[in-house]
Amino acid sequence: MCFAAAASALSACQGGGGTMAAVGNEPSGAPPSDFCAGHKPRRILHADPSNYRRMIGGLVPGDTLVLAAGEYPRLIIANLAGVPGRCITITGPAGDRPAVIFGEIGNRTVQIIDSSYIVITNLVIDGRGLPGADGIKAVASAHPATHHIVLDGNLIIGAGANQQTDGITTKTATWNWVIRRNTILSAGTALYLGDSDGTAPFIAGLIENNLVVDPIGYGMQIKYQIARPELSGMPEVPQSTIIRYNVFKKSGRPSPDGNRPNLLVGGFPEKGAGSNDLYQIYGNLLVDNPREALFQGSGRISFHDNVLIGGEPAAAVFRDHDLPLKLAEVFDNKIYSPHIGIEFGSPARQGESVFGNVIFAETPIAGVGLSESGNIVFEPAPAVDRSASPQ
Repeated sequence: MCFAAAASALSACQGGGGTMAAVGNEPSGAPPSDFCAGHKPRRILHADPSNYRRMIGGLVPGDTLVLAAGEYPRLIIANLAGVPGRCITITGPAGDRPAVIFGEIGNRTVQIIDSSYIVITNLVIDGRGLPGADGIKAVASAHPATHHIVLDGNLIIGAGANQQTDGITTKTATWNWVIRRNTILSAGTALYLGDSDGTAPFIAGLIENNLVVDPIGYGMQIKYQIARPELSGMPEVPQSTIIRYNVFKKSGRPSPDGNRPNLLVGGFPEKGAGSNDLYQIYGNLLVDNPREALFQGSGRISFHDNVLIGGEPAAAVFRDHDLPLKLAEVFDNKIYSPHIGIEFGSPARQGESVFGNVIFAETPIAGVGLSESGNIVFEPAPAVDRSASPQ
């Protein structure tokens, strides 16, 4: 986790505790990262590859299931529910020898169905490069209730058979997920949260201290959201999804299904529940992308204290995508780009401000109807024609 720690340190050096400029109708809710805290484990149970599936079915709130080192068939968590303060935890062992969950062709390596207050931690999740073997997937179901999930300290590998294979993905409405301290290497798409038609909203998430290296497509995408389904317990007041202290690094690997940014966030519903939600994106390190922007966002965004290096044709792009760009507060970032530093491809309907950024770029700031001030910009010196210089 050295890169995640480095991202955290970068944020601290930049003053990562900075506050967002005040705007109206701010979210009153925030992802509660401690919803499992409050009580000691009810039971600590031990399992091995021969019996772990049977034991999972008998877990009750407050139980911790410790898997012995070894090789395990895929993990299915279905209709399992902890309660606040008494999550159900499934963890790998302490020490150097891991518990490894192996993938199968066409199946998710770890599958979560209609479950809540669950912690999955300290596992190696290996899709073995098999088609369809996503790392961790919350799947759609007839009675969706997949919320308050913690994915902490897992290593996800082998989820890169193609660009459509995901390291972590949600295809059902989810809320209060914590995705923390995971390492995702060479996935097709590292994190894909929500569904492509906007019907599976990812709400009030906390995504922090993850290391994402060398995906084919997105390092992370949170899909846009249309009108939300009415589900018991789903937040109705404005919420924040927080993305902080992560590393998203790409390479020049081919992207046969289309080039993708390191990080993309989509818009929120036009009206009703979720329409005043906010992305708070800070303290992240986004590095390298030879064919796309490092960051692209629409919806309502506070983007600050990040470090961006590279990007084509721009480092950070704010624009309409599936839904409009509504709000953009962009401040105190450090950006190096060979082309454009910050670009607004669309106006932000509820307002935008761009201030306090330090930008090294051929074109530091560009855009539509842009209000910016107090930025420190460095443009490359013009090339000197030495052809006529005396010999």
